[in-house]
Amino acid sequence: MGGTAWDVVIVGGGSAGLSAALMLGRSRRRVLVVDGGEPRNRVAGHMHGVLGRDHTSPLDLLAAGRSELARYDDVAIESATVASVTASDDDEPAFEVVLSSGERHTARRILVATGLRDRLPDIPGLAEHWGTGVVSCPYCDGWEVRDRRIAVIPTSAANAHQAQLLRQLSSDVAFHAQGVSLPAPARASLEARGISIDERAIAEVVADGDGRVRAIRYDDGSEREVDAIFVAPRPEPNDEVLQQVRARRMRNDGVDWVLVDEDGRTSVRGVWAAGNVVTARATVPGSMAAGNTAGAAINADLIDADIRAAVAAVG
Repeated sequence: MGGTAWDVVIVGGGSAGLSAALMLGRSRRRVLVVDGGEPRNRVAGHMHGVLGRDHTSPLDLLAAGRSELARYDDVAIESATVASVTASDDDEPAFEVVLSSGERHTARRILVATGLRDRLPDIPGLAEHWGTGVVSCPYCDGWEVRDRRIAVIPTSAANAHQAQLLRQLSSDVAFHAQGVSLPAPARASLEARGISIDERAIAEVVADGDGRVRAIRYDDGSEREVDAIFVAPRPEPNDEVLQQVRARRMRNDGVDWVLVDEDGRTSVRGVWAAGNVVTARATVPGSMAAGNTAGAAINADLIDADIRAAVAAVG
């Protein structure tokens, strides 16, 4: 293996990756963060539920994190993508990391924090408003549309719960079934709380003259005026690196997720994962916590390796 040697290469510089880099940098570990610059929440103007930074830009948070990491001489951040990660056959974990530019690095440990992609329902006009008038998380974006006209477009019957959460914020919530078959108890629960169920097929999302979501138009040409649309995108983990090193995954709700322990350790020796590449439910604070935990666990693992090497050297 050749190239620049690091204790840890972190693939992904979002909330999880930068938090891990902070913990490792403070432990005087040589760390390279490789970031492709496409965090999951980049389309959102503001993030919410983040203590101390509520209603601020998620990109500003990452910029602040990068600025804080500049204090630590052993932490480097490179704007790039990873082409491949290859594990060695040595007794101790070791990896060769090749960037898309062809640049090569070696690492004793790897943390994958590459997030996920949200695949939206295939409805004309929906993607154009993603992150503004079309969102997914009641906790992240619901308060801003309290007492407004809210539409829920599900991908499964489980999204009836999403509508129930939004009913806490507005009395005008419509569940657009879009062919989803609701169990009788779920249907009865929606109706009991005054959530309308619309069985009409959606043709498109309509914007007003200022480019904001105005209405949902149906196949029959009729419209329902709305102020916000909540959807349930299909998550697709950006887990190519984890697949390359053959980390074990498990299918859950039709999606293959990498298996990790409470510290983010995968089934592959020396490889950790944290944030949205592990679960779609990881909010910004949750991803920060997962990165923080993984960073500390990786440092502890490296210390164990350093102890083994020191004992062998004097033995």
